[in-house]
Order: sequence, then structure tokens, then C-alpha cells
Amino acid sequence: MHVAVVGGGLSGAVAAYRLRGALGDGAAITLVEATDSLGGKLRTAEVGGVRYDVGAEAFLARRPEGVGLAAELGLDLVHPGKARSTVRAGGRVAPLPGRTLMGIPGSPDAVAEVLSDEGRARVAAEPDLPPVTLESDTALGALLRERFGDELVDRLVDPLLGGVYAGGADGLGLRATVPALATAIDRGAPSLTAAAAGLIPSQPSSAPVFGTLPDGLGTLVDRLVELAKPDIRLGRPVTELRRRESGWQLEVGDELIDADAVLLAVPAPAARKLLDGVAPAASAALGEVELASMAVVAMALPPGTELPDASGVLIGARERRADGEPFAAKAFTFSTRKWPHLDSGPVLVRGSVGRFREPGALHRDDDDLVRVVRDDLAELTGITAEPIDVVVTRWGGGLPQYGPGHLDLVERAERAVTEVPGLALAGAALHGVGVPACIATATAAATRITSQLVR
Repeated sequence: MHVAVVGGGLSGAVAAYRLRGALGDGAAITLVEATDSLGGKLRTAEVGGVRYDVGAEAFLARRPEGVGLAAELGLDLVHPGKARSTVRAGGRVAPLPGRTLMGIPGSPDAVAEVLSDEGRARVAAEPDLPPVTLESDTALGALLRERFGDELVDRLVDPLLGGVYAGGADGLGLRATVPALATAIDRGAPSLTAAAAGLIPSQPSSAPVFGTLPDGLGTLVDRLVELAKPDIRLGRPVTELRRRESGWQLEVGDELIDADAVLLAVPAPAARKLLDGVAPAASAALGEVELASMAVVAMALPPGTELPDASGVLIGARERRADGEPFAAKAFTFSTRKWPHLDSGPVLVRGSVGRFREPGALHRDDDDLVRVVRDDLAELTGITAEPIDVVVTRWGGGLPQYGPGHLDLVERAERAVTEVPGLALAGAALHGVGVPACIATATAAATRITSQLVR
């Protein structure tokens, strides 16, 4: 048996690993990646002599997939320290409020520190509005602005969502991004405040929220590929996918690869092109997924550079510098503060740049991008130390946007693919952009393939 996995990011690596475990050493697995390296959005680089993540830097430890896979692979996890996150809201930096659901409060007191008197009054009045109803999916931002006003969205919800999707609430769908809130409303919660209050635990959990690997998340992909033992094709995109009487044929540059099954773990635009001739309904659905671009500016500052007593700071799109210009960065992570395993050697800081449909500073070259990000850091923290090392990593079209109706289009795509034997889909465009969600889609896709090949 021969399975071709297209896409060498986390989803493709997990899929190859699961396929090897199910099919055994006798199966042939080919892993095709269009770029010159594996890992996708999991990328670990040397910054100031330290292995440092310049893509995704952590995953939700309260979902089982990431924690379980790390344990299965024999990889140790580390968790953040006690430093709190902050947010630049209304021209000042404040602690990121706890006891919210992606910034949506269960009570006005939860968000009082980041809102003006008028903003607090709007939040306090939300439970007295007519009961909220959802006839179908809706834009999260429109709903929140109607119920709470603009301040809550601009100062808190947007910065939080920007860290996950590189997109704001106005372009994201409620049911795909905050499904638990939508379910609570469907079940009769009379207000968004009441819905959030019912979902926020009465006592905060002592279990860590996030986890990562001490040598970087790139280690996860390295280990998966080591165990999967695939035949790897790098820097060679699949240009055409064809069904044959007894399987599939992939055109990879000037090479033709025959396979019994194909698992696609590529971004939505690439999947759309490859599926056009074999599952047109799936191709059309995935063609509706939009993407955002971003960049990470990773800096190693001189040892002893004093960081704020915080794990990082989120920055709303409407926040302005003292000179009236918008910030180039949407967030900074003070990694040396956040992660105890990075608290020796150079001081490590990441600046994240890029919002959906607002490329802004992404148009600048690397040197200029570093300059404006350093200016932002100085404005927010007073830090002007010259970095001893800088790595700029750009993710063009790296993050899918889960707009209104996203769940419906994913259902259309997956239904169309299930009608085609020997074909499966995985990846961040489907059921979540985080590490656990990608592991889940890859595992499900590999299970579909093996269930058809092993009878």
C-alpha cells in the first residue's frame, strides 16, 4: 500500500505518523511539501544561540490532543510561569481581565479595568436588553457591538482574537470561534452576559492552560517524521491530482507519483486547486476560506535587559502611539518572563505583526519592519536596548479566517470528500487553527484512509 500525504506541516506530519502506526512498516508513505522545510507554522530557530519558536509558541494544554501526543512520543512539556498577560486598552497598559470567555464578560466587574465609564455602563446594561436570539450564524463583532458597544470589542475581544486568528471579531463567525457561547444562547440564555457567566468556572482551575516543548515546537514535527519514516519530497508542490481506476496519481514537478490513497493537509487555497477536478464541491467550499498574513519578529536582547513584570501585551487595532500613528505590532510576548525554561541567557521577546485585510507594516522590508517593531516596544515598555540577534519570519496567507458560515462550508467540503474513495482532508482550515485541533483533524483523516485500505 502507498499513501501520499500532501503538506508537511503539523497536520501532515501527524497524519504520516498515524498512517505508519496503522499500516505498519510494509506500507509506503510519501510526504510532499511545497516549501524547503517541514513543520509549517511550527518553526524553531536559533535566536541569540537559543532554540526559540518563531511560529506557534504554545498549545492549549486543556485539550487532550497535544498533551496526549507529546506523552505518546516521549516528549516532555513545560508550562508558563506566573507572569500575567496585559493589554494596551484606551491608551494605557492594564492586566488582561480574567473570568471572561474570549473577552466576553460574565459580569461588568470582570472588565471594569479596561473600559471607560461609558463602556462599563454599556456592559452593565446588556442583561436588560431584549433576549438575544440566533437564527443562524452571525459575525461575532456585529453581535457584540450591538449588545455591549464598541469599547469591549476594540479594547479586549479584538486583541484576544488577533492573537489566535490574526483577525478581528467583525470578520469572524460566532459558531466557529466561540461555539460554547452559541450553544448557550441556543439553549435559552437570555443575554450574552448570562451565557458567558454559565460557561466561566466559579473557581479558576489550577491546571496549566498552555504547554510547549522545552526545545521548541519544531521538535514535535521532527519526532513525528522520525517515527513515520516517510519518503520526503521538499520544495516540490503538487501541481495536479488525478483519479485513476486503481488509485491516484500526483504530478510533482516532473515526477508522477502513483498512490492508493491521498491525504491533503495543505492550506485552503492549495486544497481548492487540487480538488477542483476530483471533488469540485469541496473545492468550491474551500475557495470561500479567506486567509490572513502575519510576521514574527524574534529578538534576543542583551542579558539583564529589564522586561515588564508580565508575560506579554496585546494591542488593539485602534490603539495609537503618542505620535498618533497606529502600532505596527499587534502583540509582544516577553518570552523570558513567560517561560521559566527561557529565563537565562539573552532576553527573548517576540513581536507579532499583521491583521486580516490590514497588512500595514507587513509591506515593509525586514530591516524596516524590525525598526518599527522596536519603536513599538520602546513606546510600550521603555526598552531601547540594541538586539544581539533578530530573526524575522513571515507567514504569507498563514492563518485561515473562520468567517460567518464557516462550519457550513467545512461540512460541505468534508461531505464531498467522503464521497471520493481514498481521499481525506486535514488541517487548520477545518475545525480549529491550534495545535490540538490540527492533531485531531489529521488523526481523523488518517483513520478514514486506513479504514478503507485495511479491510
